[in-house]
Amino acid sequence: MLFHIKQSHAPHDCPYGKGGSASLFDGESTSVKIHGYWLAFPQHTTYLVVETDDIVHLQEFLKPGAGVTTCEITPVSDKPVPRPT
Repeated sequence: MLFHIKQSHAPHDCPYGKGGSASLFDGESTSVKIHGYWLAFPQHTTYLVVETDDIVHLQEFLKPGAGVTTCEITPVSDKPVPRPT
């Protein structure tokens, strides 16, 4: 399943110069595939599209930033909703 993640942090928790935004999630995870990763530096926000088959894997993936970020997680799909028959 695909998930869109909006991960934000307060300016005083900014990882700039201390590992960067990628330090706020587990980019080495073998259970979560990153399809896209974008930054909005002035807003202290990252956006990711990831794929995983288990919510526990997603929670583990986001654990590095758990103490300093807030995440909005939305399941998404590249398939349209079927038309009613």
